[in-house]
Amino acid sequence: MSLHQYINKKVLVLTVDGRTLVGTLLSTDQLTNLVLSGTVERIIRSPDDDEPSTEVEHGLYLIRGDNVVLCGEVDEAMDADIDWTKVKGEVIKDTKNA
Repeated sequence: MSLHQYINKKVLVLTVDGRTLVGTLLSTDQLTNLVLSGTVERIIRSPDDDEPSTEVEHGLYLIRGDNVVLCGEVDEAMDADIDWTKVKGEVIKDTKNA
């Protein structure tokens, strides 16, 4: 399935090292290299961590295709209603081969 249908839409990308990135997809190619604008990285803390979850702004961001595990469209209305500082969850483990 082509990612071209997601051009100029807000997407969430999970990476091989377990990072969660959200931004507007500007470009993609046959190797699944992605260019995102307005990119933020969501760092979700575990339930036993007292520190709040955070979003780190990265702006324009290039993700190499071999680092992409998942890319999907974000429901912007639902996403806007979530206070990401209060979200807790288990850490996503990396998918790198040892």
